[in-house]
Amino acid sequence: MIWEISVAVIAVAFAVLVVYLVKTLKAAENSLDKTTQTLQEVQKTIDELSYEVKSVVRQANQITGDLQHKMEQIDPVLESVKNVGEILNEVTLATKQVSTALIDKIKSPSKGKSSKVSSNTVPVVAGSEIPPEATAYAAPASSAAAAPGWMKWVDIAAGVWQKYRS
Repeated sequence: MIWEISVAVIAVAFAVLVVYLVKTLKAAENSLDKTTQTLQEVQKTIDELSYEVKSVVRQANQITGDLQHKMEQIDPVLESVKNVGEILNEVTLATKQVSTALIDKIKSPSKGKSSKVSSNTVPVVAGSEIPPEATAYAAPASSAAAAPGWMKWVDIAAGVWQKYRS
């Protein structure tokens, strides 16, 4: 009789265990179904996004190529602007030297040959050429002594020029 009771208890315990296992398996099945559904939605979203990302990358590549082409077209212009800037710098320096020499000649006409700048030479910046005729604008010593009024204007212009350059 003990055997029969033991077998009956084991059978009931097994039945209870099976019921709980079935409930657990049903819950696991529901969770797996939801996970599968979520993964399908994520896959669909990834597919849509990958198409859009590819489209954006293509557009970015086109824009980059267009930008490179335009930069190549602008390079000669920038080089020309650089060259013009260098030329203007040289012209400005040469003009400053000529005007300084002119002012020195006007301020000290009596020194003649003893001055540092002779009547036929003007200091020249390396790479720039100033023709000797540039000194032709300098007034002879006799007219400088005869016209002290315009010398004031030359002094004023030289002062403005020096303030502008510094």
